[in-house]
Amino acid sequence: MNMTHYMSLLSNNQPWNLIIFMAIPVIAAETLTITEFFIIFNNIQRGWTRTLNKIVGIIDGFYFTVIFIYLFINVIIPLTANSGWHTWVDVVAVGFYLSGVVFLLPIALMELNIIFKNKSIKEKMKLHFILIGGFLVVAHVAMIFGMVNPEIINSMSNMQDMPNMSK
Repeated sequence: MNMTHYMSLLSNNQPWNLIIFMAIPVIAAETLTITEFFIIFNNIQRGWTRTLNKIVGIIDGFYFTVIFIYLFINVIIPLTANSGWHTWVDVVAVGFYLSGVVFLLPIALMELNIIFKNKSIKEKMKLHFILIGGFLVVAHVAMIFGMVNPEIINSMSNMQDMPNMSK
C-alpha cells in the first residue's frame, strides 16, 4: 500500500520518528486536556495540577514549534518545489498536522504571560481550553487523512519517496 508523507514520516526511522513527531506532542496535549478538565471543574488556580498544566503547555508549545520549523524546511518546501505531494489527501494530512502550531504556540506564550496579559483568569482558562481542543481536532484530522491510501484518490505512478528523515 502507498502512503501519505504523514504516515511515511511516522513509519520511517522506527521508533524514533513516531516518538518525536507523534507520541510526545500528542501525549503532552492529552495531559493538558486532562489537567485542564480538573482545573476548570474544580476551579483550581494553583497547586500541582495547575503547575503541571503550565509546564506541559510551555514545553509542548515550543516543542511543536521546533517540529513545525524543521518539517517546513525539510519536508514542505522540498515537496512543494519538486511537486512531490501524493494527491490532496497528502496535503491535508501534513497541513493539518503542522497547523497544530497555531494552537500550541499560543498556549506556551500565554503561560509565559507574553500574550493575553490583560485577560482575566476566566478568559485565559477559556482560551486555553479552546486552544487545546483545536489542537486535538487538527491532530485527529491529520491522523485520519494520513492513514488514507492516496492511491485510491488518484494514480500515483509518479510517486517520489519522502526525504530521508533519519539523518
